[in-house]
Amino acid sequence: MVEVRAWAHGLGFSQIGVAHVDLSDAEAGLQAWLDAGFHGDMQYMAAHGLKRARPAELVPGTISILTARMDYLPGSVGPDWQDREWAAMRDPARAQVSLYARGRDYHKVLRQRLQQLADRIQAAVGPMGHRVFTDSAPVLEVELASRSGIGWRGKHTLTLHRDSGSMFFLGEIYLDLELPPSEPVTAHCGQCRACIDACPTGAIVGPYRLDARRCISYLTIEQDGPIPLEFREAIGNRIYGCDDCQLACPWNKFARTNALPDFDWREPLGQASLLELWAWDEATFLRRTEGSAIRRIGHQRWRRNIAVAMGNALRQDLAPSLRARMRAALTAELAGATAMVAEHIDWALSQGVE
Repeated sequence: MVEVRAWAHGLGFSQIGVAHVDLSDAEAGLQAWLDAGFHGDMQYMAAHGLKRARPAELVPGTISILTARMDYLPGSVGPDWQDREWAAMRDPARAQVSLYARGRDYHKVLRQRLQQLADRIQAAVGPMGHRVFTDSAPVLEVELASRSGIGWRGKHTLTLHRDSGSMFFLGEIYLDLELPPSEPVTAHCGQCRACIDACPTGAIVGPYRLDARRCISYLTIEQDGPIPLEFREAIGNRIYGCDDCQLACPWNKFARTNALPDFDWREPLGQASLLELWAWDEATFLRRTEGSAIRRIGHQRWRRNIAVAMGNALRQDLAPSLRARMRAALTAELAGATAMVAEHIDWALSQGVE
């Protein structure tokens, strides 16, 4: 494993571990989550059912699972990155994009590098059965990460590492090799509930229990259709994803950066205004999001999200000229908008009107 760790670090991974395939004691919790409907419209969660907790059914022959962590904060963020993100969310004219989505699509980055790592292992041990995953199949990633010592499950349901917080991606290689499992680590959330209290929509309904239907990341990315009225105000200026539970977590003062250029923020996603992004037509959206995780939501959901954020801005104490520009920009697109986007534009224009 010493050599494998060296290869992994050379590929940009921060940590690797090994987990057994027996996740049977996680099945009851997964089933209860599905039965509660907390997966919302993510039907693929229910479609695969308990296969998520049965790795050897997903990939027959799997004996061990190599887990990997890759930090994603770029080196340019600086030590005060959390404070600056909170400040950005208080600026109603700003378009807030989740930190992880400002660089290259992590699915592409991790999948390619996990495959390279698998190739290195195969070159050393001979032919082997394997398959790589990065948030792309019915895999209990956080469960596997916890069992393999990558970290522990935080109350926000994300993996936490004592020396690195939670600002990282997870990936796995399912192997038909018998590898010695790594030791899990103890949890260190204690009585802290900062993530629970910070969630704008109350999506963390209890420690270690997330109702995706209320989560801003789900509402702005996964949900295909109108955003429920009850959550629009709480979305604020978040147009793609939400980092609040991670920004509030004390352990993220230890979050680490990654020198890989893939995670450098693309302009203008780190500091764009709502008006700037609203001006993107579909061709511009597709061009500017090429190779980005953002592209998967499509231009219509992108416009839907920005319309909600602009409506929230119109309720704030904006400069009269900025208010007028926002209202004019929304109104100009109303006639040619799809029914879904038009409904969100109408809602936005109704905000801040006395």
